[in-house]
Formats: sequence, C-alpha cells, structure tokens
Amino acid sequence: MDGDVAVGVKRGSDELLSGGHYNSPNSSVTSNGSDSKKLRVEENPPSRVIHIRKLPNEVSETEVIALGLPFGKVTNILMLKGKNQAFLEMGTEEAAITMVNYYTTVTPQVRNVPVFIQYSNHKELKTDSALNQRAQAVLQAVSAVQDGSSPNSESGGSESVLPAPSPVLRIIIDNMFYPVTLDVLQQIFSKFGTVMKIITFTKNNQFQALLQYSEPVNAQQAKLSLDGQNIYNSCCTLRIDYSKLVNLNVKYNNDKSRDYTRPDLPAGDGQDSSMGKDSTSLLGAISPLSAAAAAAAAAGRVALAGHSGTSGVLLVSNLNEEMVTPQSLFTLFGVYGDVQRVKILFNKKDSALIQLSDGNQAQLAMSHLNGQKMYGKIIRVTLSKHTTVQLPRDGLDDQGLTKDFANSPLHRFKKPGSKNFQNIFPPSATMHLSNIPENVTEDDLRLLFSNAGGTVKAFKFFQDRKMALLQMSTVEEAIQGLIDLHNYDMGGGHRLKVSFSKSTI
Repeated sequence: MDGDVAVGVKRGSDELLSGGHYNSPNSSVTSNGSDSKKLRVEENPPSRVIHIRKLPNEVSETEVIALGLPFGKVTNILMLKGKNQAFLEMGTEEAAITMVNYYTTVTPQVRNVPVFIQYSNHKELKTDSALNQRAQAVLQAVSAVQDGSSPNSESGGSESVLPAPSPVLRIIIDNMFYPVTLDVLQQIFSKFGTVMKIITFTKNNQFQALLQYSEPVNAQQAKLSLDGQNIYNSCCTLRIDYSKLVNLNVKYNNDKSRDYTRPDLPAGDGQDSSMGKDSTSLLGAISPLSAAAAAAAAAGRVALAGHSGTSGVLLVSNLNEEMVTPQSLFTLFGVYGDVQRVKILFNKKDSALIQLSDGNQAQLAMSHLNGQKMYGKIIRVTLSKHTTVQLPRDGLDDQGLTKDFANSPLHRFKKPGSKNFQNIFPPSATMHLSNIPENVTEDDLRLLFSNAGGTVKAFKFFQDRKMALLQMSTVEEAIQGLIDLHNYDMGGGHRLKVSFSKSTI
C-alpha cells in the first residue's frame, strides 16, 4: 500500500479530509473509493480486505463486523459513514473468499437493506489509532471474545465487554410470526462455540429458551453478535441476556429440550414422549442449513430457512376420532393460517391432512399446535409429504370426511396487512374476544364459555366493551372454547371473534 489508511468512523464527508489522510488522489483509499463504480465482484482479485457499499445510514460497527463473523476472524474495520461504505479485513484470504462466495448466492442485508460486497484492491488495512477509537474498541471486544481472552481494560469499549457472568444465555423471541425450533437455535448459536444444552419453553405467552455453552466467553460472543438481530427478515427478533443459572439440568431429549452431551437421555414420558417420538420428523422437516448460512442469517442478513418451498400440508395424528370434524380442525388451525382443505383419513380416522395457504403458515401452525390437547388427546402435527389435499371424485360419498374451505369467509389472513398478522400467539388459557354486541354482559359470556366445557377463572372487558379477555382454567379448555365459539352468532349480525391472547388477567 502507498499510504496508511486511517481506520475509524467517518461521520461526515470532510472529517478525515481535514486530517490529511484522505486527500491524495493516489492514496489507496481513494483508489478503492473508485470501486463504487464497479458492479462485478470479479473486477479485483481475491483479497482479505472486503469492500462493502450501499450501507444504510447510521449503521453500527457491530453490524458491519457481524457480516464477516460467520466466516472467520475479523482483524480490522474502516467505516466511511459519509459514503455509506466500509472496509472489513478478514484474518485470512480463505475466510474472505468464503464470505464473498457465500454472498454472491445470498444477498447480504443490513437492517433489511441489501448491501453490495466485493474484494477490495487493498491487501490489508493499516491502523491510525488516533482516529479510530470507537471502531477499534468494538473490534477489540470481538477479537477478545474470538480469542477467548479479556479485552484491554483501558479500551474505550471496556464497559460493553465485561467478562460473561455465565455460560448460559436467556433468549426471548419477539415478533414470532414464524416458528423457531430448538434445532434452528442450535444451528445459529453453534457458530460461536459448542452448544451443550438447550431448553425451550413458553412464559408470559412468549417463546423463550435457555442455552448453555461450554465456556462463558462463547456466550459473550453470541450475545455481542446476535442480540437484537432478526432470525427471519423483519421478524423473530432475538433478545439475549445472561442467565443467573450457570448449569442447565436437562431430563429429556425431545423437541422442547436437548442435552447434546447426553444422547442417551429418554424422550420423556406422558406428554413429552408423544412429542419425543415424533421429534425427528418434526425437526427433520426444517431445511438444514450450512453453519455459515445459519450464522449469516442469524446476523439478520438473510431470511433463515427459506420455507417458501415447504409444503403447506400438515399431517395431524392422535386425534379423538369420536369428536373431531373437518370444521373443528379448520377453526383451530385457522388461528395460524388460512386452511384451504381438511381430510380426515378414511382408514385411519384419528389422523387428518390439513392444507394451508403456504409453507410458512403450515410451519407456524405446526410449531404452536404440536403437543397440544384437543378433545382430551395430545395431538401430533408434522409436515406431510403431500403437496395438496385431494377432494373426493364427483358423486363419491366420503361420509363428510373431506371439506373444501378455499372460499370460506372466515379466513383470518386473506387481507394483506391485516391486524391478525400481529396477533398470533401460542394457545393459552386466556382468550381475546371481539365483536361483542353492546347488550351482552359479562355473565352472558361467562355462561356461554362455561357451557362449552370448563371453568371460567377470570374476565375483563376492554373500555369500549366490544372486546374482552376471558380466562379458562386450562389451555385445553380454552382450545375447546375457541373451537366451539369462534364465529358464534351473538344476534344482530354480530359474530363473536375468538383468538388466543398473550395477556393474563
């Protein structure tokens, strides 16, 4: 290189110019600035320095570093914020080649904005530490975590990189519009170290997980890189904190918990065993990802598993064949997607095929309803090999076991941008009721849901009295109430709308 490149945060277009570091027409930064005219990756030969363009405004160093983290050690960074560009130096040329090759097949994104990546004509970035304290503090924090050492306590970023208090992370997933399974979490988090144990659960109607690494330093790196990132574009946001626990006690290996150090653990008994037996097909249905793809996705750059190609047909088994009907399955599964067709199998009436609008809706219904109780039996939900549900041939009586709901007016998600998309929650004992007529009282609604079977534990009207929360004593009772009373005719053209709530009373 001809001259030193100032490695730092360029807040405005003139800030580095006045320092004399960016004013030579022959300087290596200026020559790389002209890269912005080049749109083909192959213009420059491979280099461990990557040139990133078209970054969104106010992008942080951490977000840029996260683009490179899945592919190896990041050794330097130069932010040109006035130009919406950055240079990232990887530890090896091989890491840079892997990164560029990956991002030629998957468009890299930062804050849901596509960015452009190519090799720089620099072979390295040289550091002027007087100008780059913030960038270097962030980089030092990441490097310290990658190396398993402690960052220099005098560094400007020392506050944000205190030693991890625990190898266990507590993970909360916000805006969970698509399912997140234990295997998806393992794929994302294993990029930052050995994942030993995971426990998933629902608390306050939010999907949460506890994840244990072999070393606290791995937890620190994962938190630094993944906190606040989206698993899928625009949703499923990771909120990560250190847990007060330092060791997880996992009893069963199934789709809710896993100890990767103890493959001999049982799948569980009772409810757990029914899920455990089925966990291979459930988890196998999620398309496997390469480690780099999973980690790059986790850094919020790409939609994670690309489920759009997944079949929209589910196989539901262990149904109560005396009670179940196509209509009851339509109503329950319709909470998570627009059910098109339902077929209860003629020779196996405890099983049914349910076709939803697309693979995303099928994944969502599967993640929320597998293992729930319906008519007293724990149902199992997996993806079917079928791509559609066939209707019976004309004139053939199949005893009402198959029903076409394609033109049903009760689809919740037909209208783009519907509020229903923002109110998808796991089954819970508390239900949200809406479209309540003015003359209907709390006692009327309590009686209605009691008659559906079960005990109403609590009730609360919203201020306008058109909506209310109603809590049953168990989730199973709430599922029964929703099946029986969603779209119930309340008189005067009012049809009751019922969904699961994330609130409690």
